[in-house]
Formats: sequence, structure tokens, C-alpha cells
Amino acid sequence: MQLGDQRESSNFEDRRGMGIGVGGGLGVGGIVIALIAYFLGIDPTPILNGMQSSAPTSQSAPAQQRSGPEDEGTRFVRKVLGSTEDVWGSIFHDMNRTYRNPTLVAYQQATRTACGTGQTAMGPFYCPNDEKLYLDLSFFRDLQTRFHAPGDFAQAYVIAHEVGHHVQKQLGIMDKMESMRGRVSKTDMNQMSVRLELQADCFAGVWGHHAANANLLDPGDLEEGLAAASAVGDDRLQKQAQGYVVPDSFTHGSSAQRTRWFKRGMETGRIQDCDTFSSSVL
Repeated sequence: MQLGDQRESSNFEDRRGMGIGVGGGLGVGGIVIALIAYFLGIDPTPILNGMQSSAPTSQSAPAQQRSGPEDEGTRFVRKVLGSTEDVWGSIFHDMNRTYRNPTLVAYQQATRTACGTGQTAMGPFYCPNDEKLYLDLSFFRDLQTRFHAPGDFAQAYVIAHEVGHHVQKQLGIMDKMESMRGRVSKTDMNQMSVRLELQADCFAGVWGHHAANANLLDPGDLEEGLAAASAVGDDRLQKQAQGYVVPDSFTHGSSAQRTRWFKRGMETGRIQDCDTFSSSVL
């Protein structure tokens, strides 16, 4: 990616080096469930919502000195976030709406959120209750080594996907879906979750389309993004974790579905082309 002239977002909160008490976390059982959710591609938000604890956190540790690659990583994240703000701010303006910028929180191991306690094992996630994106930057190493999806645009896709959930929050899509929880079967809820996640992939592609028009992309970046979307498909994650696939348990979509919707957003750059909820074919 060509981010040299891209402004850095100021909506960035660095919690790395700040401790959180074990008593205020998920506990051993919660961590195990979260790990299972992560490797099976299951949305961790319900786990976070259901496992909030009132136990006090520990004293925050002094912020650790960060330099070199981590500083470069931070600048990269802030520039990608700044680009998403520019793109979605313009799109919302054209819709006669005002885009509220989300905050991206960088943390290590565990952190408090308005949705409960976030854990590194959950991977990046969006909390609609505080409209913040949570990311342990070590996930980018996992993306390359564990998921075999290297490249800076693969990392940008991860951020853009979570921003896509923020867009859904502002459009009322997430609230509408959440209102269905408990009123439909688990299988139906999983299917709705798949459509929500695929739409976030498409929204990530919409951002990518406009980033390309702003000359921020390099040759090969599209392939990196597609590889990342494919790497986190439910079928691939389940196959790696347990050796077999259970389609009814999908919550994010298959590799083919995720790449298809991300590519659609990249090709058209139009938010109206991301209506996964009305589509008969995912």
C-alpha cells in the first residue's frame, strides 16, 4: 500500500503495556470458550456480552517503551483508519448522513470493553456498545504465519472489516439483527450472522475500491485482501481446528463467500451492492 501521504487518524487509543486483573477477565472457562469460538470462526460478541464481570481490574502497569517495528505498525494502523474515515465520511455525506468515526484500541492480551473483557484469543472485534474496534497487533503476525495471509493490504482488510461493522451499527443494521436474538432458532441466527459478516466484508471492499481510486493500493494488494478473506472462512477454520466442517454452525461465511462479497465491494464501491440480507445467493 502507498500510505506515505495518508493522514493518521487521531481516533486511536493505545492500551499496550496496561495490565488488567485476572479477576476482572473471563476466567479459565471463558477463555476456553473464547478460544474455541476464535478457531471455529464464531463471533465472540455474544460471549463478551454474557461474561461481563464486576470484579475490579488491577493497577495499570506503566506504559511500555515502544520503538521500531511497533511504531511503524501503529502508524500503519492509524493511516488505514484515517483512510476509512475519509471514505466513509464522504459516502455518508452523499447519503445526507453524518459519519461518526470509531475509535481503534490497540491492546495486549486483555482489555476492558463496554461488551465485557476482550481477549487476544478472540482476534480483532468491534464492540457496538462503545463503538470501538479492538485489536492486538500481534494478530497481524498470526495472519501471516497461522493463516498464511501475508501483506499490508491483508492487514488493512482486517481493520476495514471491523470498520464495516461500525458502518452497520450506524445504519441500524446491527441493532435490527440483535433484536431478533432469542426470537429465532440458533440455526437461523447463525445464518443472519453470516449475512452480517459478509456485508462487513463487502463494506471492507467498498473502502478498498475508494482507496484504490485514491492511489493507495499497489499491484497485488487485491490478491492479498482476497487471500485474507479466504483464510478466515468458517469452513477453512473449522477444517483446521477439528478436521471437519459443520455448515449449520457457520457464523461468518465460507471462504468462497467471504472472498466473493469482498470482491464485489472492491469492484463496485457502492454500498447498495452489499445487501447480503436480500440476496438469495451468498
